[in-house]
Amino acid sequence: MEPTHPTQDPEYFHRVVDCQYACPAHTPVPEYIRLIAAERYTDAYMINWESNVFPGILGRTCDRPCEPACRRGRVEEEPVAICRLKRVAADNKGEVRHRMPQVPTQKNGKRIALIGGGPASLTVARDLAPQGYEIHLYDEWNKGGGMMRTQIPAFRLPESVLDEEVNYILDMGIHTHFNQFVSSLKEILDKEYDAVFVGTGAPKGRDLMLPGREEAGNQVHIGIQFLANVAFGHLTQVGKKIIVLGGGNTAMDCCRTSRRLGGEQVHVVVRSPFEEMKASPWEIRDALAEDIPILNNMPPKEFVVENGKLKGMIFGKVRAEYDENGRRKLIPTGEPDVFIEADEVIIAIGQDNAFPWIERDLGIEFGKWDLPVLNKITFQSTRPNVFFGGDAAFGPENVITAVAHGHQAAISIHNFCQGKDVLDRPAPMTNLVSQKMGIHEWSYDSPVVVDERYAVPHENKAIALQDRKVEVELGFDEPTGFKEAQRCLNCDVQTVFTPQSCIECDACVDICPTTCITFTENGDEADLRTRLNAPAENTHQPLYVSEELPTKRVMVKDEDVCLHCGLCAERCPTAAWDMQKYWYNVTKASKIL
Repeated sequence: MEPTHPTQDPEYFHRVVDCQYACPAHTPVPEYIRLIAAERYTDAYMINWESNVFPGILGRTCDRPCEPACRRGRVEEEPVAICRLKRVAADNKGEVRHRMPQVPTQKNGKRIALIGGGPASLTVARDLAPQGYEIHLYDEWNKGGGMMRTQIPAFRLPESVLDEEVNYILDMGIHTHFNQFVSSLKEILDKEYDAVFVGTGAPKGRDLMLPGREEAGNQVHIGIQFLANVAFGHLTQVGKKIIVLGGGNTAMDCCRTSRRLGGEQVHVVVRSPFEEMKASPWEIRDALAEDIPILNNMPPKEFVVENGKLKGMIFGKVRAEYDENGRRKLIPTGEPDVFIEADEVIIAIGQDNAFPWIERDLGIEFGKWDLPVLNKITFQSTRPNVFFGGDAAFGPENVITAVAHGHQAAISIHNFCQGKDVLDRPAPMTNLVSQKMGIHEWSYDSPVVVDERYAVPHENKAIALQDRKVEVELGFDEPTGFKEAQRCLNCDVQTVFTPQSCIECDACVDICPTTCITFTENGDEADLRTRLNAPAENTHQPLYVSEELPTKRVMVKDEDVCLHCGLCAERCPTAAWDMQKYWYNVTKASKIL
């Protein structure tokens, strides 16, 4: 293999910080976790706010793509509770407004329209307002937040937390046009905005047109509409017997909301196996903890209606079979159909984009699934002054992905309005600083603690089920937050090797607790991975290969299993190894000069 030069390639160490690399917004996770451990909550909050915009919201509701990537999960069962630590920073942050960008009173003459008040649009506003843009936000609801307000129940996300973080942005001089449903993009374009951003989400819930559906009428609800009606107080109670169809997070929110609105017998029915449900594991656990049974391998067949009133549903029974390519088929088992009583049914089987308000003669092309044809880097549509982001861009995802879209779309809008190439993307801000404070001392806590993941406390179930606005998860207190933060392996503190200083004593090999360092003859990557002291089988993680040493060997470190504990650097007699903190921050439009 050719020698790797990680100090010259910003993306090399970025890839090694697995949690940050997996985050769509590339939040500097280990840095803010260290700040939490140091009780610097405001600093930790602001690092989050710079990247993911909604730390208090995401600390409760994020889909956590960072946690499966966490290196801690490779040495024990559970990763660091990254998401819930974000909430620790938010809950203890103190006053932060004075730390936020100042918005100039003198505008730059450019006007931007944002359609939809969700996380993508709010991120665009947050990034462009400090640049002097005049921002106009249109939303059909009476408050901002979009799907965060209409689709996430208050028992998971208190309204006070949502209002606080949404208002941090709206208070930047954003012109809000609430209670205004945009029925025509042409009308918006006629207002001569310099650019338009569409962040309307995926607002169309899927229906299920089975026998009896039309007769059941308003006793059947569409999941996302049901949640929105509850959020705005239009729906305050449900029947005693409820069926929720679907296995995703929306279904989990619907069934748990139903329990709080009077549902005594709430069943979730899923056509697929339990192991293939799309809901996050923690959402499933919380639903089961509230005595909601989940029935799997039962496809719906019919709504049973008698004398104009819904009585329940009939379900078949299937088993899953897989071909040699892993494709699944649901095969009827031959068992009798199952009838489940219900006063109401909630359909939560997915949602789609819907753009009936965008005229098709405006130069905006649409492709598969009626999604706009976009440049995936710039989020620019085929009409140059119209940009998309969030679920409206590529279909349903999550809040943190919408934030990432908003950051990138804001850069594109800025470039477009300033007459620059929208493909001219600013490089990330990076830094690499030694953590050495002495021969055996570092400016971070390098020891690897043995604590297992700490459980987040929950409100008493009897209390939680009485009121849909009672928050269920109570969050870590400060002492527990500190202990959970100490589980972080500081993956952004990199092992940097200087071959010119190495005397090939192999002391680092002897002391490494995970056998991730090998001195051996070079070879091609496939061969080299098999000849290390511990075979490097995860090809998604790179090998750190040095230049050739005097003995004709090379140093090879498997980044996959390195704990960043610093023992190699402590043991090295010539300081050939050093622990250097790597800072990687994606440039935002608000930082472009």
